[in-house]
Amino acid sequence: MSTLAIIIVSWNVCALLDRCLQTLREDLARTAVSAGVWVVDNASTDGSAALVRERYPWVQLETPGENLGFVRGNNLVLKRLLATSMPDFVWLLNPDTEICAGATQALLETFDALPRAGLLGPRLRNPDGSLQHSAFRFPGVSQPLFDLGMLPSRFYESRFNGRYAPSDYAKDTPFQIDHPLGAAMLARGTAITQVGPLDEAFFMYCEEIDWAWRMKKSGWEAWLVPQAEVLHHGGASTGQARPQTTAFLWESRARLYRKHRGRLQRVVVGAAVRRHFKRALTTADDPAWRAAYQDILRAWSS
Repeated sequence: MSTLAIIIVSWNVCALLDRCLQTLREDLARTAVSAGVWVVDNASTDGSAALVRERYPWVQLETPGENLGFVRGNNLVLKRLLATSMPDFVWLLNPDTEICAGATQALLETFDALPRAGLLGPRLRNPDGSLQHSAFRFPGVSQPLFDLGMLPSRFYESRFNGRYAPSDYAKDTPFQIDHPLGAAMLARGTAITQVGPLDEAFFMYCEEIDWAWRMKKSGWEAWLVPQAEVLHHGGASTGQARPQTTAFLWESRARLYRKHRGRLQRVVVGAAVRRHFKRALTTADDPAWRAAYQDILRAWSS
């Protein structure tokens, strides 16, 4: 029987975490796998840790006493697994997800069918049932320009912005992608052993892109599995601190481009980012937003 580790890094989303663990427990009960579940509570103040202790004693609770962020929180467990016994598969799961019936089994069966698959993602749906983009192409020049409002919005959902077509998600078979959304990505243990854990230079955002890029450079593939469905509320934790998380996003993007893209793309994108946020800085009155814009400009000036 295959072995599976599931890591959930959580911060102040007690009700969503409760639902996540409920649906996960139900789906694991119908899945042929030996699974262990970890919740890393990033110093929540909403009773999340108590919830896990009281209602889910089968979950291994980690309470580091500080907000480690998504990457360090996952690595707290990943590094331990690498040092002891890496399971066949590891699922990094956000606490604002709900596992639909059969999703875990469908993902594990896909790994069996695709021996070079290192990273899988399920089809994500919004709470209203609509499709949520859950797979993307590696970012180049155009994707950040869309976010800066420099390209026509009518092409936002197109391949020019790294999207895959809705018809791809409607398929009954997996399709190959560059990277899945980090909300529910499942990795092969041997791929993790080869490329290592998440890069802690990324506090949050872009870490899943970097991980998938490193796996691809090592010969592994990434696939989206439409048969596996997961409901994703999205932004429940990160939406609580918008100026800071906006800075984290663009700082991580700067790091990603320095690590994986050539000089020409870095120069073009960097010029556009600096132009946009210099203008934003001149009109910002909120000290938190001003500090965020300054952090972004520093990241893209190096």
